[in-house]
Amino acid sequence: MRAVLVVNPKATTTTERGRDVLVRALGSEVDLAVEYTRRRGHAAEIATRAAADRVDVVVTLGGDGTVNEVVNGLLAGGRTADEAPALAVVPGGSTNVFARALGLPRDWAEGTGVILEALRDKRYRRIGLGTADGRFFTFCAGLGLDAAVIRRVERARVKGSTATPALYLKSLFAQFLVGSDRSHPMVTLERAGESQKTNLAMAIVQNTAPWTYIGGRAVNPNPKASFDSGLDVMGLHALTTPATVRTAGQLLFGGEGPHGKQVVTLHDLGEFTLKSERPQPFQLDGDYVGERESVKFVAIPGALKVLT
Repeated sequence: MRAVLVVNPKATTTTERGRDVLVRALGSEVDLAVEYTRRRGHAAEIATRAAADRVDVVVTLGGDGTVNEVVNGLLAGGRTADEAPALAVVPGGSTNVFARALGLPRDWAEGTGVILEALRDKRYRRIGLGTADGRFFTFCAGLGLDAAVIRRVERARVKGSTATPALYLKSLFAQFLVGSDRSHPMVTLERAGESQKTNLAMAIVQNTAPWTYIGGRAVNPNPKASFDSGLDVMGLHALTTPATVRTAGQLLFGGEGPHGKQVVTLHDLGEFTLKSERPQPFQLDGDYVGERESVKFVAIPGALKVLT
């Protein structure tokens, strides 16, 4: 069996010694090539080459951004799950939502053990993915406030800050208080044959649950979201302080997800479009990817094989 290990050398929870241990462990099971990413987009290029070379498995050591790039590389050119290499994920980022949603351990060493067992047993699972204007995402997308928060976090990291829960909360409060036009909701959700959902201040799209984690606590706008169904959406009509505080409390402490007059939730959608009156911050799998006025979403069932 041939495999490629894609390593993000800036992964926050691993060391050079740990990476060496991983390489030796994987190399004992498969014919392994190791590639280190050097820039944004490089992981996608590596994965595209690996798929063209017909390797059996591509393993990522990095965060959710590295996983997203590799997935898009594996499935580039319209490859199906049967045509593309399988994906294995060793958690190495600060949050690792995708790996944890698959049920993998948070610790990279324990995660490596699971992957080695899956390789020996040839244990695969097919999962559905979402696309946003043709780009795949594994667990979430967002238009509006959450993407603006991620943009703030990424700018802080460029200046040397570490991506901690405290940084995300600080960025959320700053964006909410001074960075958002909360009085004029501008987002509309459109889907064929259904009435529009208008005057949304923000929208969160999930391909699985949870949406993210704060430390060890799962945050679940759409608790029913699953790799085995379509896409789920939560939108907010208003970002007033009382409504937002109430929704935040439901997100953190409510098992059934947010509810109330300001909340719109939709489950198991196959295709829809989010439109805005002016460009809004947009994120995919926790990475800020610019501003958008319109994004078309499509659920792709059984799009990818993963080792679990």
